[in-house]
Amino acid sequence: MLSPLREHLRDTFWFAPTAGLVCVFVLWLAAAGLDAEIVDYLRERRAYDEIGDLTAIAEDAKTIVTTVSSAMMTFIGVVFSISLVAVQMASGQLTPRVVRIFVRSRISKLTLTVFLSTFLFSLLVLTSYESETEPERVTAVPLVQSVVTLGLVGLSLLLFIAYVTTTLRLMQVGPVVDRITREALRVLVRQSAGGPDQVALPGATGRVVHRGQAGVLRDVDVARLVRVARRQRVVLRLIPRIGDYVVPGTPVLAVHGGRAPDVGALRSAVSVGVERTFHQDVGFGLRQLVDIALRAMSPAVNDPTTAVQCLDRIVQFLAAAAPRPLGAVLHRDRRGEVRLVQDVPDWDDLVDLGFAELRGCAVESPQVTRRMLAGIDDLLLLMEEGRREPLLRHRALLEQAVERTVAQPADRVFALEADRQGIG
Repeated sequence: MLSPLREHLRDTFWFAPTAGLVCVFVLWLAAAGLDAEIVDYLRERRAYDEIGDLTAIAEDAKTIVTTVSSAMMTFIGVVFSISLVAVQMASGQLTPRVVRIFVRSRISKLTLTVFLSTFLFSLLVLTSYESETEPERVTAVPLVQSVVTLGLVGLSLLLFIAYVTTTLRLMQVGPVVDRITREALRVLVRQSAGGPDQVALPGATGRVVHRGQAGVLRDVDVARLVRVARRQRVVLRLIPRIGDYVVPGTPVLAVHGGRAPDVGALRSAVSVGVERTFHQDVGFGLRQLVDIALRAMSPAVNDPTTAVQCLDRIVQFLAAAAPRPLGAVLHRDRRGEVRLVQDVPDWDDLVDLGFAELRGCAVESPQVTRRMLAGIDDLLLLMEEGRREPLLRHRALLEQAVERTVAQPADRVFALEADRQGIG
């Protein structure tokens, strides 16, 4: 499972540029050292003519470096101002939670990192130019530094093209819902990997309450909790689900089979933030797809085709979840003993999340009702008997809602005809 720290850093926009600026400073020191070694080597050979030639070339390159340093910050401001407008448009048309996709985008972080690095490197190169022009007294010629600057400029141009292409794709519904679905499926695979087995827990002997700030339970450090439980020879059970809102004093961990561990050892193992994340939240991807579909079906937007696209992905997610064990994830130590029990949404919860709200808004749009019925029918073909009930319930409720709402019998028949494309 991915480290929580790594996931938290991916949700920030400052770490990659900061690391890039540190690396570019190291790169400048290496390039400056190489330039000094070149001059020392030529001086040892008394090749003063070659030093003079290098000085002349470097002076010509100084004009380019100066232009790059003065223009790069303006270029960065223009590019990312346009990007902020694109993010605002996407969040307004789809859902505010898609902003997180832009924040986590690797190409966005890499582009900003290279742009800022190019600007900083060009400034550092300008400090390396000497006023001395006599070859015998020159100590360093920033030739390698100038070449590296030109390389960074070329890389910046290539990344700019890739960045604009990616940003334009993320303003479209299809790529956005595809990105959300792929992340949701990755979380589903990780969180349902514990197997279908169950464990009988001994009686609860204590509880650990939340002492930090109020917020959404984003994730827990599973490895740390398992280590603490193994040392104490107990089983820990996570009481709230990932994505629940917790306040100070809320019980977050139940201890079974022994004395409760020290609170200090568990404090940093529970991460609380202002919003949900994908890291361990099985239902968050489904939540975003439903939000996009609900906004698309609102009277202000009236875009049932987008809702149908979201239903396609909802059905895909539920089909992937159908054969998997749900309800609880068992985390074991190296000896195979259960040390942490984590509650996750079960099959009924996921089906309700995927269809309940959409079903209530879909009755006015035959395109959406036809696609929802087709999706439920497809899922029923994949289901074992024990998981058919919630699907049949939502199908019956949808039919009843259409019969109550649609006045004309012909329109009712049309709206209740299953169609995987909605309406052609």
